[in-house]
Amino acid sequence: MIECRMRYYSTRNKNESVNFATAALAGLAPDGGLFVPDEIPSLPASAKSSLGSMGFCDIAMETIKPYVKDEIPDNALSDIVGSAFTFDAPFVAVGDRYTAELFHGPTAAFKDFGARFMARSFSYLRRGEDRPLRILVATSGDTGGAVADGFFEVPGIFVTVLYPKGRVSPLQERQIAGLGKNISALAVEGSFDDCQRLVKAALADEDLKKRMSLSSANSINISRLIPQAVYYSAAAGRAFAGLTDPDGSATPRLTNQTSLTGQPSQYAAQTERTRGKGMPVTLCVPSGNFGNLTAGLYAMKMGAPITQFIAATNMNKTVPDYLDSGEYLARDSKATLSNAMDVGAPSNFERMASHFSWDEMKRIILGVYVNDEETKETIARIAKDEGYFLDPHSAVGWKGVDKLRAQNKLQEGTVGILCTAHPAKFSETVEPLAGKVPVPASLSRAMDRTVDAKTIPAEVPALIDFLNEIN
Repeated sequence: MIECRMRYYSTRNKNESVNFATAALAGLAPDGGLFVPDEIPSLPASAKSSLGSMGFCDIAMETIKPYVKDEIPDNALSDIVGSAFTFDAPFVAVGDRYTAELFHGPTAAFKDFGARFMARSFSYLRRGEDRPLRILVATSGDTGGAVADGFFEVPGIFVTVLYPKGRVSPLQERQIAGLGKNISALAVEGSFDDCQRLVKAALADEDLKKRMSLSSANSINISRLIPQAVYYSAAAGRAFAGLTDPDGSATPRLTNQTSLTGQPSQYAAQTERTRGKGMPVTLCVPSGNFGNLTAGLYAMKMGAPITQFIAATNMNKTVPDYLDSGEYLARDSKATLSNAMDVGAPSNFERMASHFSWDEMKRIILGVYVNDEETKETIARIAKDEGYFLDPHSAVGWKGVDKLRAQNKLQEGTVGILCTAHPAKFSETVEPLAGKVPVPASLSRAMDRTVDAKTIPAEVPALIDFLNEIN
């Protein structure tokens, strides 16, 4: 039997396809669309039956291998995975639900998973190349820091990060613009949507592409999205097996594992349970540009035991509104406490729509939105009741679950929330509400950096002029 090669086509043109290396290194398709695989493969039966007990890197190998099999051999992929995922994603119990802690990496955000895999796969795919590669990335907060860290000092690759001036936290800005060397930063006088528009325009500029090799590291890049499916399979596998993980070194829980009311948290030390065992899990995803949720949909289609998703947004509720009405209306973004989710025109919705109809999305995704006052109330309440700190984005997810439970919309079984960033990254918001947050070592080091960024207007010529100056 001849094994089919995995191909990738544009969301705007299914008649032409490319291999993984071409899709990853190009970032954006020539017609402005996003690359998607021509099929979503299934996990091997042996992996499906043992997800709960497999190590994270083993799950990563099984998840990523079918997408890259034609360009990255197993031995090289094993090296990439082992180097990228040097940290875990603990699935821990908090109160009446569970959290998948995705902030144990070097920049304390879920973007570390995709960015670190991407950096290492790019290095492998470009082995032997003499022409430098310039990566452009737009960020609303965490992506920029993760990409900067992932590509820092990678030979032959230069990164330019665009972020909305005044709309990221001080710590996020230090992570984005504090490394130097092969990492440069542009503070854009506008919104994240403006940053994203500038990046897309530059990547589509034929004259610019003749003079330099360009790519993107946003979740529009398929090589950053695919590895994010791994932690969905890991969390779903643990839930289905009736297992949870012990707290990790960066778990933001009071050290005595009691709530601030002085009562022991009944779930804090639990590692085995029967509630929800053998049932697919519901996973709540704090959502902005919707790359994270798209990766979850891939994991579900591959066979991870997930019954439904919750797309929890802040007041930038383009997708929840679409799920209600069937009409997609992009809009200008609004600034909120959960700034990394301030996206009014999420790029990855185009990917979602290429795989699923509105009716299909409605069956597997519940949309919900949360305002800033609800976000603050949730941060304060969970710290007080459970002795657990939530960042503003994870708090949107927690409150979203509360709202849907009150409406009796959740299916039976375990509910997990993807906690996408460590609360210490947003101490100026969290600490007045919840008290002093423990700071992981990775963030302590970043706080000592000095910001070095150039401010530009939200205009394409300004970005192109900058790229021409440094090329």
